Amino acid sequence: MGALAPEPGRAPAARPHALPPLSLYVHFPWCVRKCLYCDFNSHTLQGELPERRYLEALLADLTQEASTVRGRSVQSIFFGGGTPSLFAPRSLGQLLESISAELTVAADAEITLEANPGTIERGRFADYRAAGVTRVSLGAQSFSDVQLRRLGRIHCAAETRRAVEELRAAGLTNFNLDLMYGLPGQGIPEAVADVDAALALAPAHVSHYQLTLEPGTVFAARPPAGLPGADRCADMQQACAERLGAAGILRYEVSGYARAGARCRHNLNYWQFGDYLGIGAGAHGKRSRSVNGSLIIERTEKVREPRRYLAATAAGSAGTRRIVPERDLPFEYLMNALRLTEGFDEGQFEARTGLGFEATATILARSRGRGLLECTGTRWRASARGADLLNEVLAELLPES
Repeated sequence: MGALAPEPGRAPAARPHALPPLSLYVHFPWCVRKCLYCDFNSHTLQGELPERRYLEALLADLTQEASTVRGRSVQSIFFGGGTPSLFAPRSLGQLLESISAELTVAADAEITLEANPGTIERGRFADYRAAGVTRVSLGAQSFSDVQLRRLGRIHCAAETRRAVEELRAAGLTNFNLDLMYGLPGQGIPEAVADVDAALALAPAHVSHYQLTLEPGTVFAARPPAGLPGADRCADMQQACAERLGAAGILRYEVSGYARAGARCRHNLNYWQFGDYLGIGAGAHGKRSRSVNGSLIIERTEKVREPRRYLAATAAGSAGTRRIVPERDLPFEYLMNALRLTEGFDEGQFEARTGLGFEATATILARSRGRGLLECTGTRWRASARGADLLNEVLAELLPES
């Protein structure tokens, strides 16, 4: 990935802007079996896991990415997938040591590991914690074994409960449970029962999201019977949000609920248009830099297919990068920031995009007039109605091209 010149015609920022917080995302692309609904860059493991080769590729990728952010501190690290917990704690520990050697990692950095209950052996969470992991995101999805089989999951509800026991024994009390709703044949009582089962395990955070039929998935090609309609899904979401809120796990983002002090710092950095390096097969990144008084924002994307990623990294070029055109920045910022229940401040919009807010405010005023947005002082947020019609708000911001 070669050097990039400033975008022609970009006006200098009206005032100097501090660069946003920086995170690191590391992608592990293999799973024991790909779930029927999954459209992530994950691949069923065929044969032996190429653990050593992949770690070497990650280190080469890391070295190149780190050279672009010298002097900046990393506030969070996220091991995502795929199934990162297929990799040994020792390997992740070595990777974290290399990350600390290449980057300045904050002393209180949040370091998250995604894990599936069906791929954890007893006792390994203690080893992951010893390696440096401070937070775990566990893919529970449901506590109904029937639904888990329908989704193509490899674990059962009992394994989720056992995994949480291991988390607690390891001292990893800051953990998230992923839950899905809108499942085949599911009604409000069943969706709430899943939430109640999750609450019984006392998670710090819950990610609660609707099953959707994403292009390229098995479910998109062969939709399961009995999928609930939009109105029933909306009722499920409301009932589950109320149950979570009553337990002190409050909604702060479209799909994110957390106890006080347990919001996911890594994901918040995404929603607040922070910067993040992305390494690993298919990983995406975003970074800002100041050039002659202008804020330049660029996005990176790594080769998706694992074998091609390994080959490309060995050849010294694992992906591409592009400057985000100025006309796209309002949409990109607001697509993220309006997911937050607290919305965003005009000053942060300007600091994170390098743009003045006036032109965007004129566009947003139309949605405010329709009752889709609310504004108090300089803070904007989606209304209750607007949260359900967010795509209509964002459509107003799409560049004409």
